[in-house]
Amino acid sequence: MNKLIETILDHRSIRKFTDQKITEDQIKIIVQAAQQASTSSYVMAYSIIGVTNETIKEQLCEVSGQPYVKDNGHLFVFCADLNRIHRLASSEVKKLLEKSMETTEQFMVAIIDTALAAQNATLAAESMDLGVCYLGSLRNDIHRVNDLLKLPDFVIPLFGLAIGYPAEKPEKKPRLPIDVVYHENNYELQDVTESLKKFDEELKTYYQNRSHNQRSDTWTKQMMRKYSKVQRAEVSSFVKNKNFNKS
Repeated sequence: MNKLIETILDHRSIRKFTDQKITEDQIKIIVQAAQQASTSSYVMAYSIIGVTNETIKEQLCEVSGQPYVKDNGHLFVFCADLNRIHRLASSEVKKLLEKSMETTEQFMVAIIDTALAAQNATLAAESMDLGVCYLGSLRNDIHRVNDLLKLPDFVIPLFGLAIGYPAEKPEKKPRLPIDVVYHENNYELQDVTESLKKFDEELKTYYQNRSHNQRSDTWTKQMMRKYSKVQRAEVSSFVKNKNFNKS
């Protein structure tokens, strides 16, 4: 097994970092790695904001409710971005471009491009023995994040990525069995009851035996809790107000 595969398979979220900041060279390498990700039609429909202002980090931490938003080696915010395309257009063709950029297709392009870039950044960081944690919790108050980062139309904050030197090595969290997520040739509506039952038992054991935050829980129970109530409903209208996903 090569080093890259080992790095991928050893991934775990790090939520406690040392006080050591990562260097400008490391930041540059991480961003360059992100930029080498595959991109639809060469659009590169994302921007990456490095947050170094402690006041802004404090306020983003308030939005998130997670201390590692401010206590890390460096905080990145990944944004879907079609604004630079919009600014390229002359006034005569702006309306034509806007009609295209406001479609669900271009919204998906921007989200996928951003996610691919972020995963490359993650792999680059982890290859340098840094830890990472994705921060979807910044969408808890997406309007406030938008205002803090002064994002224009056609730019939306998708998630943060906290990177730094790990102050912990948590146990690796189990993943769903391959037969549950992998299909051949078409989507098979096979009975995965037994596979999920075994996975629930594996995850329950993981939660009970891990070194911190032990609890009795299963994947099935988590999903039922999560999807039994609507979360961050305001994100939908926010996205449309930013001129994404309007048609």
